Amino acid sequence: MSGKLTAKGRATRGRIVQGAAEVLREQGVASATLDDIMARTSTSKSQLFHYFPAGKDELLLAVAQFEADQVLEDQQPHLGSLDSWEAWDQWRDAVVKRYEAQGDACPLGALFLQVGRSTPGARAIVVELFRRWQESLAAGIRALQAAGELSDGLDVDARAAALLAAIQGGVSILLSTGRSTHLRAALDEGIADLRRAGLVRG
Repeated sequence: MSGKLTAKGRATRGRIVQGAAEVLREQGVASATLDDIMARTSTSKSQLFHYFPAGKDELLLAVAQFEADQVLEDQQPHLGSLDSWEAWDQWRDAVVKRYEAQGDACPLGALFLQVGRSTPGARAIVVELFRRWQESLAAGIRALQAAGELSDGLDVDARAAALLAAIQGGVSILLSTGRSTHLRAALDEGIADLRRAGLVRG
């Protein structure tokens, strides 16, 4: 649907998705209704189903994609310019700030719980999120190699994958406990280990 829309239609659909995301964050996925979303976005029922013919589940998947994009957007501009150790430290602070602000409520996780994490649409969103995130980390490691900060022999993809896995472990514990201690440790140790691995100059 979104690929066939006019610019105005895409803007309207985007406004509905963003408004729905706000409602779901405030009220919870299980409690929010289409009426709540229509009221927030000043959208009629016919208009809502024009953009989301399959109804609430289709809208929830669109909001899940919005939330997944937001995970990476909240790390910018740092995630896109990891070309110095200072930039990595700034990115680390942005990640911690983002997840501390979120606390123990994960809108993306709640959405997947509602629509089913194993459904094709939901799984594709998760796979793409982690692919983009890992590729950004790998690009940052390669930028350090290009700057002469890391040796060329480093296994870039494995390092990026390990760092992302450590972050997700820290986030998982934060969601369970409300505390960011483990996320901070994962980021600090991950970056410190990167400095040590294949380091050319200090």
